[in-house]
Amino acid sequence: MAQNKDRYISNLTKDTYALILAGGRGSRLFELTDWRAKPAVYFGGKFRIIDFPLSNCMNSGIHRVGIATQYKSHSLIRHINRGWGSFKANLSEFVEILPASQRSGNDWYMGTADAVYQNLDIIRAEKPKYVLILSGDHVYRMDYGVLLAEHVESNADMTVCCLEVPTEEAAGSFGVMTVNTENKVIGFDEKPAQPNEIPGKPGQCLASMGNYLFTTEFLFEQLEKDCNKEGSSRDFGNDIIPAIIKDHNVFAFAFKDPESTQQPYWRDVGTLDSFWEANMELVEPEPQLDLYDKGWPIWTYQEQLPPAKFIFDNEERRGMAVDSTVSGGCVISGSTIRKSLLYSSVHTHSHSIIEESVLMPGSDIGEYCKLKRVIVDSKCEIPSGLTIGYDKAQDIANGFRVTDKGVTLVTSDMLKKLAKKQSELIAKKI
Repeated sequence: MAQNKDRYISNLTKDTYALILAGGRGSRLFELTDWRAKPAVYFGGKFRIIDFPLSNCMNSGIHRVGIATQYKSHSLIRHINRGWGSFKANLSEFVEILPASQRSGNDWYMGTADAVYQNLDIIRAEKPKYVLILSGDHVYRMDYGVLLAEHVESNADMTVCCLEVPTEEAAGSFGVMTVNTENKVIGFDEKPAQPNEIPGKPGQCLASMGNYLFTTEFLFEQLEKDCNKEGSSRDFGNDIIPAIIKDHNVFAFAFKDPESTQQPYWRDVGTLDSFWEANMELVEPEPQLDLYDKGWPIWTYQEQLPPAKFIFDNEERRGMAVDSTVSGGCVISGSTIRKSLLYSSVHTHSHSIIEESVLMPGSDIGEYCKLKRVIVDSKCEIPSGLTIGYDKAQDIANGFRVTDKGVTLVTSDMLKKLAKKQSELIAKKI
């Protein structure tokens, strides 16, 4: 019986086209997205955020995937080409990029629904029975096959992936659904100030994950209607869902572990604090997000790098890392790393101490530096002797961004401005 169920789901995934919306600006990440879209931001030591929905598709058996890009997409496109360009189109397997290109008018993608609408001809050519629309900027693992099976069995026109979220957290941030006893959506509010609570669960509400599953013809019909609707913002949350819940079968799919019924790992790393916290969770002895699970691997592009190297072992300087994650190509040269996450090809020099920090690819930490609760962007060169994360006022004076929770962001542009400022002060003294 289990084999028949697996076969059933396998056939459903083969009939599905996934479209990942990856054009997000990620403005709440500030300078971290100055030169890249949010889905292209590094995460977890060797991955990018886009790798998680992509890996979910591959592991679920969905091998026809389009990625809609828009905002500063160069690094994202380069990553997709390098890491996800090996599929065989002749076997109907592909991951292809769908940049905003004014395919149906004179506008770029105006909203989430418009990003799909402008690619209807591409989707239609694939003749899928189902279209899965995914947010490209969340970190989680999910079997979309289970979602597909429930969608078909409930005779749904649309299914919205949901998770239970504290009302305080959802207020102003998430689309919130109200459902009946059969999980049919009977009400939807986009980012309400006071979300409706789940009956019997005070303080909790049912929030949209930004993942939607449609029966294909129904999706096409609704997008055509929305396109001709005056005043529409062309968005699923603002326009499509509120317009269809009364007269159509729209169901909520609860994102839960089928065995424990507990809510699995899911993170919106859309702020500097949440990004830092999610990375810090990975250095825990038993993190909720198990990146070592061979049954559900997270795929990505990997540069060929030598193993991480730890050098010098004496009382004056000792290269060591504890309660930390260190990626390939790193050289820990006489410095101490505690509860930190080092991405590929990071080099830390003698007598430096790095604690509770996230160091992105290619960053270089000079001698006698002290870093605590710091996010160092890729290819930053921290000058010798610099202390970051201990004095908020000094960090701000140095041009770094400090969050309300005391996490400091450092980028190459910030360091260049600091170096210029210091040079000007020296010149004045001379």
